[in-house]
Amino acid sequence: MVNILHIDSSPRGERSHSRELSKEFVSGWRAAHLEDAIAYRDLGHYPVPHVNEAWIAAAFSPPETHTPELTEALRISEELIDEFLAADRYVFGVPMYNLNIPSTFKAYIDQIVRANRTFAIDAQGGLRGLVEGKKAVIITASGGDYSATSPAAAYNFQEPYLRAIFGFIGLTDIQFINANSLSGGDDARTQSLSEARAAIQDAIAHW
Repeated sequence: MVNILHIDSSPRGERSHSRELSKEFVSGWRAAHLEDAIAYRDLGHYPVPHVNEAWIAAAFSPPETHTPELTEALRISEELIDEFLAADRYVFGVPMYNLNIPSTFKAYIDQIVRANRTFAIDAQGGLRGLVEGKKAVIITASGGDYSATSPAAAYNFQEPYLRAIFGFIGLTDIQFINANSLSGGDDARTQSLSEARAAIQDAIAHW
């Protein structure tokens, strides 16, 4: 049995393309793998808190020194990290906002990227990711075309950031499925969604 964590980050509901496509992936996977367990978290409609001063004080001090207030400051982070580490694979639905990810997803990442939980620092200051042997599919949606062959490719800070931050904690086996040009008219949107759905079916077959 494989444990999958499915996360959506769009604040939109039925009009969200990233939600629609991530749901299609998970539904297709579930139909072919009935034994697998799938947990779901909706960051777009139920955002997690941003990191604050108490969180930082708690995260960078020994647990045995924590006051009840500092312990409480990390409670949500601990829950999110436990859930994240319990999964073997991840499906993320992530729209592009202003060339990068939504703040809801950034807040989540800030909660789970923590020293001694998802990455380690050795005596010499070297860094090592602790999230190893896992896979992720990241399904993105954008109004424009920011693909590698597009003239606007240099403006895509979404995919490089996600590869870097997840790679930082050891998650390097990542497949991106991108729905681009969704604001480019009916024909462009239809073609892009069709290509994304074909990529989803291929990913389900080979993931």
